[in-house]
Amino acid sequence: MTCPPDDAGTKGGLGDALGQDLDASRRGAASYQGSSSYEDGVGASDNLFRRTGRVCIEVLSELGAMAYLAGRSIAALFPPRVEWQGLIISMHRFGVQSMPLVIATAFLTGVVVLLLAAVYVRAYGATQLVGWAAGYATFRELGPVLIALMFSGRVGSKNTAELAAMKLTEQIDALRALAIDPYAYLVIPRLVAMALVLFALTLMGNLFAIVGAATTGELLLDVSYHTFWNSFAENVRLADLLHGLFKAVVFGIAIGIVSCRCGLSARGGATGVGRAVNRSVVSSALAIFVLDYLITYLLP
Repeated sequence: MTCPPDDAGTKGGLGDALGQDLDASRRGAASYQGSSSYEDGVGASDNLFRRTGRVCIEVLSELGAMAYLAGRSIAALFPPRVEWQGLIISMHRFGVQSMPLVIATAFLTGVVVLLLAAVYVRAYGATQLVGWAAGYATFRELGPVLIALMFSGRVGSKNTAELAAMKLTEQIDALRALAIDPYAYLVIPRLVAMALVLFALTLMGNLFAIVGAATTGELLLDVSYHTFWNSFAENVRLADLLHGLFKAVVFGIAIGIVSCRCGLSARGGATGVGRAVNRSVVSSALAIFVLDYLITYLLP
């Protein structure tokens, strides 16, 4: 005679089995979540590497395009053929119309230099070094860099907008259809004009910066014009001035290449012009700082 099954034991066995199944399912879910988070981490790092590689490729592509534009421009000069009328018009537009902005920027730069030096002049009585400090800082660094930044914001952006509009309205294609080299007709006059004009603007800006520094020293620091000019003439060398003027020429060429490249590569209608101008201003500023570092390091 068999005994009836124990209901309590049966229920306990079912409960244990269900508990084991639940634990197994939890472990499986945790394992799946860990695997999912691992895959997400791998995917995020993979996307980071892809974005970094894409940015590097774009930067190298732009540098190559600018080098190509510079090479085409140099090749267009042999034999020398410059659109003189375009060169003169560009120099007037780029240079004469930028003079008020450059004069104001340079004069205020000299004022700021003396205001920064005022603390040390009053603390140590170093009045004999005021002229040298203002001239050295202005000629070698502040003058060419600040004027180049103002020049790129005003002239470089305008040049990019003009070329971008010509590109989008197919005027450049029309020049090619008429057997006119766009580089010789459009790019060369602008590059030469920017280099020459920025050289002249920097030279003029240095003069107004020194005048602003001398005036500030006379009015705020009680440093006479005589003391200022003696310190300036005895300590500032011609090499300091030439160093800054060389930077100005290099900056002018860089601004011309960047602005022409951004204008000629514009696409996408009116919004494309805006993007080209934005890219031109940012790239020109970056090029100015990079070239400033290289020239200062290589030509101390």
